[in-house]
Amino acid sequence: MRIFFTILINVLLISLASAQGSGHQRSTLHIIQGNAGANLREFNQLLENKGISPLRSGYSTFGIGYQNRFNDFVLGFELYHNNGPQSTFGDYTIDYRTSRAYLNVGYAFTEEGRFHLIHYMSIGVGYLSFEMLQENQPGSMSGFLTDPERGYILRQNNIHKGSQKFGDLLTEIGFQVGYDIDLPVMEESIEVIAKFGYSFSPFENAWSRKGIAFDNAQSGPFLRLGAGISLPDYNYFYRDASLGVHLLYGLHFTRPDQLNGYLDSYGYQSFQGRPRNWGLKILGENRGTLYGIDIYNLANSGQANTERSHTLNSVRVYGNFGQKLYDHKNVEVGILGGLGYGNLRYSLLKDQKPDFPLLFEEPDHDGYLRTWGFLAKPELYLAYAMPLSRRKSFDLIYSAHFGYELPLGRYRLADLGMNKFVAGSYIQFGFGIRP
Repeated sequence: MRIFFTILINVLLISLASAQGSGHQRSTLHIIQGNAGANLREFNQLLENKGISPLRSGYSTFGIGYQNRFNDFVLGFELYHNNGPQSTFGDYTIDYRTSRAYLNVGYAFTEEGRFHLIHYMSIGVGYLSFEMLQENQPGSMSGFLTDPERGYILRQNNIHKGSQKFGDLLTEIGFQVGYDIDLPVMEESIEVIAKFGYSFSPFENAWSRKGIAFDNAQSGPFLRLGAGISLPDYNYFYRDASLGVHLLYGLHFTRPDQLNGYLDSYGYQSFQGRPRNWGLKILGENRGTLYGIDIYNLANSGQANTERSHTLNSVRVYGNFGQKLYDHKNVEVGILGGLGYGNLRYSLLKDQKPDFPLLFEEPDHDGYLRTWGFLAKPELYLAYAMPLSRRKSFDLIYSAHFGYELPLGRYRLADLGMNKFVAGSYIQFGFGIRP
């Protein structure tokens, strides 16, 4: 994952340097939702051989995207989370999920203006989780740790251990159609988009787990619709506005002491250290007013005992709004307030499981607890902007962010409240680029 974003930043720098002083440019932030086709062919063949109806095809997609246009050249990235349709088999729920991070390179067929048509190609990395778990969640943490075997979980490039675990090549080819809508209450344009094309894994059997290939879970046609904020070059205020993207690495000053107490009592090793995170911050500014999105992934992982490993993971997504307090000689200070969503997931996985079809016939090996809630945070940020040219058209941004997260939900794993773990202070360091 770090290599992927290093490539992203380097390509951005090269492209920005080549585009300085020339033509039109714009920055855009999108929220995207849609559907795609995917057929778990080999697993469905297993079900058919047993006289069981196949799983439903397709999955739903939710994600964010950021892109920059330099004349007719378009460069950006997208981060997606995909949920497959759930199916039931006896007392079990069968489900699969994937996450993907893409670098997009495209070419605009239309001149800079309100309407645009872009052809793009993407290269990226991904994560896959396939689950067959009992429908009923355990009522207590004691009962769960005494008998955690409630199905099986198969993961590849397990981002529950951290976003740096993203891996295996994925590609995509498609078209993007968009239109700018001006609103009286804001100077930025609202841009609505539609994206359609085909996603696929270029290498055969790259997504094989326990004797079954899940390549088709990563492949299929898609249609996505989205809307976002765009800074088109034809707007007069453009020189007073910016929209930048930042790679974050952070440390949270909290420990899962409540959970560790239970783990020690039932003979499991406790989690050591503090959760770290990799994430992205998209931060826009218009005449001192700040807005944007944060997404980051906290992770603790380790060996639970000689037979099992475990992870404690939390994904946080925030919408932010704030004000720049100081901006002089490339030094910036600002405050942000964020409101968002966070989940919390504890996995207890057996290291050795049989291959299919035996795994389907004897599924009880792993345990999984999850919960979610809302969060709020205040944040102070310090940044240094290093111009890439005398025209100061593009800046490299080095930043530090200090904040405190406040859970607005109960965050209970079974009967164990985890609010004290979710709450806490953090520090994040960012590196990004701002046109």
